[in-house]
Amino acid sequence: MTDRGEDTPLYSIAVAAELSGLTAAALRLYEEKGLVAPARTDGGTRRYSEGDLSRLREISRLQEDGINLAGIGRVIELQGENDELRRRIDDLEAPAAAEE
Repeated sequence: MTDRGEDTPLYSIAVAAELSGLTAAALRLYEEKGLVAPARTDGGTRRYSEGDLSRLREISRLQEDGINLAGIGRVIELQGENDELRRRIDDLEAPAAAEE
């Protein structure tokens, strides 16, 4: 059995659109705006992962909350920074916790 992680590109744009509840045009726009970056096959076909689908659902939710695409880009950027800072804190706290 193949181990498929969250970042494994699996879905075509049509399938990703259906699974996310969005249109293929919306997915192309989000890529153009840098909000999502699907993998590409050697032939240039987009392939979306489970992680991409999660991001698309988050983008959709933020739009429903009234945030424009520029704002969504900033929210995603800040979430990434927050995640990185949390990882750093965990890395700094791990040795101290092991000593206890």
